[in-house]
Amino acid sequence: MRIIKNFITKVTKKKYENEPWLSYYSKEERKIEFTSKTIYDYLKSCVGGDLDYIALNYFGRRISYNEFFDKIEQASKAFRNLGVKPKDVVTICMPNTPEAVISFYAINKIGAIADMIHPLSAVEEIKYYLQESKSKFLILVDMNYEKVKPILSETNVLKTVVVSPKESMPFLTTIGYQVTRGYKIKSLHIGNGKFLTWKEFMLCGLTSSKKNIHMMRSKDVAIILHSGGTTGKPKGIMVSNYNFNALAQQGAVNVYNVRPKDKIMTILPIFHGFGLGVCIHCPLCLKVETILVPEFDGKRFHRMMKNDKPNVLAGVPTLWEAMMENKRFDDVDLSCLKYVISGGDYLTIPMEHRMNKFLRSHGASISISKGYGMTESVAATAYTFDGTNEPGSIGIPMVGNEFMICDPETGEKLPFGEEGEICVHGPTVMVGYLNNKKETKKVLRRHEDGKIWLHTGDIGYISLNGIIYFTGRLKRMIVSSGFNIYPSQIEEVIERHPKVKKCCVIGIPHPYKMHVAKALIILEDDKTPKSKIKLEIKKLCRENLAAYSQPREYEFRESFPKTLYNKVDYKKLEREELEKVK
Repeated sequence: MRIIKNFITKVTKKKYENEPWLSYYSKEERKIEFTSKTIYDYLKSCVGGDLDYIALNYFGRRISYNEFFDKIEQASKAFRNLGVKPKDVVTICMPNTPEAVISFYAINKIGAIADMIHPLSAVEEIKYYLQESKSKFLILVDMNYEKVKPILSETNVLKTVVVSPKESMPFLTTIGYQVTRGYKIKSLHIGNGKFLTWKEFMLCGLTSSKKNIHMMRSKDVAIILHSGGTTGKPKGIMVSNYNFNALAQQGAVNVYNVRPKDKIMTILPIFHGFGLGVCIHCPLCLKVETILVPEFDGKRFHRMMKNDKPNVLAGVPTLWEAMMENKRFDDVDLSCLKYVISGGDYLTIPMEHRMNKFLRSHGASISISKGYGMTESVAATAYTFDGTNEPGSIGIPMVGNEFMICDPETGEKLPFGEEGEICVHGPTVMVGYLNNKKETKKVLRRHEDGKIWLHTGDIGYISLNGIIYFTGRLKRMIVSSGFNIYPSQIEEVIERHPKVKKCCVIGIPHPYKMHVAKALIILEDDKTPKSKIKLEIKKLCRENLAAYSQPREYEFRESFPKTLYNKVDYKKLEREELEKVK
């Protein structure tokens, strides 16, 4: 099919001079109409009568669409019975488990808004997210119960459902989990009405007789995702039903070889736009068996790849590094793979070549595909497939999207081949930042063409044949294992210490995380022992930052280099670190 498309591409190049990427799509694909359904209704319509197909696979426990929809119905009734109303915010702070996915769709079914939080977030971050969203209900992983319980009185949360990752595990796996992990979790003292176990919560759905009536529309906010935005301060990203379903429809066009009953391994987390959109909603809408992985483990990953034989694998460059370095993969046959999709961070050309060689040596006949996007656009906005998968490229705009390169200073459109800020217009672009019109206006700008363009803060160019290349970042951000780390957020936390005069956080190379944060610190005086201050700063970071945002290194300095405008020259500091590595 793509061979025919490549022929059509040559014929239609002239026709799409201004948008050359359109020549890679068929006439039918270019005419795609994005659904006006809600997220739940769209999923239900996609599955149709194939309810005996497998929706979720959790450690070998396979849940059919029939059982899946039954549980969503029961959970939605439980939410209504406990007082959740349309447009209320319900927070999910969970790893990839069936309960998290069921809750997500149940929330949408009743017209409420799902607020997705990283379970490894620091307590202060969780409190901030709950306060910012005015969340009334919380689905919480049990390992966070002790640390989150004390701060709930400072939020609007009325009830909390505490869920164990072992809830849906097969019996023998449950025993193994309890022996290795479960014993570390203290017994939960639940029973005061504000906290429920998952079983107690679901029982509430059996007794409810309330009808599911809501007026949720396509363009209404359905999800809140979290990112640092343009300044590094945590921001809620509002995503509509329309945004989220459009991503699933675009994804279906790009993974054209995927068939119902195929399998995808979902390692990327549900609280991440890439994980929730590309690895949960899109495959479920394609009737693909979704293998949920709540936590990455090298040994288990090797066994799952060998035994489950997934057809689709999506991940960040860190995952590919782990695969290639894992000696257990020497005997794994990867001929089952139809797609390996890389996103979340830039895939370097050397790693791309290494990964393609690794795939070939393990029986796969494919090359790694690359997606480009950001949380502000739910997930991918550009994608590579045959004919567009050039080394170093990030592909072409997904069907329905438009790309433009702008001058970072003036905002003027630049010609093909010229480097500037990557801007995106399309159906997946967010509604805006929660309670933050000022920051929203910075990134969502109306141009002379009358369209709203998302200014990504990334630098790149578009070649004459419509293929996009990413070359760097305009905004100050560190990407580590696919997670965005915002230096200004870390600096603000460290500078709370009374002995810290100034802090500058930079990204330094890491063998498999790609980059990690390093904190460079100037103290008020040199009299206090640095070892004591370092311990205090580490404690401050643990209490206020997510685990992945913790600086890997701390260094005390007497001064920082400055730019001509008397600002800290963090780029020079990064160059110094690179020289040390060399």
